[in-house]
Amino acid sequence: MWCWLPVPKWRSSFWRTRVPEKLSHLDENGRAQMVDVSAKAATKRVALARGFVRMKSSTVQMIAEGKVPKGDVFAAARVAGIMGAKQTSSLIPLTHPLALTSVAVDLEAKKDGVAIEARAECIERTGVEMESMTAVAVAALTIYDMCKAVDREMMIEGICLVRKEGGKSGTYQRAE
Repeated sequence: MWCWLPVPKWRSSFWRTRVPEKLSHLDENGRAQMVDVSAKAATKRVALARGFVRMKSSTVQMIAEGKVPKGDVFAAARVAGIMGAKQTSSLIPLTHPLALTSVAVDLEAKKDGVAIEARAECIERTGVEMESMTAVAVAALTIYDMCKAVDREMMIEGICLVRKEGGKSGTYQRAE
């Protein structure tokens, strides 16, 4: 059962000022469509995304010591993230299939979890942001899957675009 509540005034004004007049993924009848990028020039595109898998320190220690029953967590998560980036257009509706030229997934053990960073690159007519974020998400899910037998309290947090370069809109850098 759904419960509809009025939208707070600050929220409705927030979206009114930030949503473009015409959404590029909708046709004139409001139906979903893939954006036509055929008139755009292919340029180098780079995107960097991050995320975090929060977990018990004992789980981090098991990962670091290679004692997780399912195997090498970092190796599996790294490969899974790269594979995820390559499958983005199959997973997320209306994204263009891209010929990725590079995908790198870096993982770092912290005292309270694992930090994930993914960088994706291509020479294309559209951005590679979704591919970098998909790489982070799939790497995080892989870490969760491999460690769930020893830590059910894990949380995947903060998946976000950190930086993007290239294209008509130029460079974006997330304020931290």
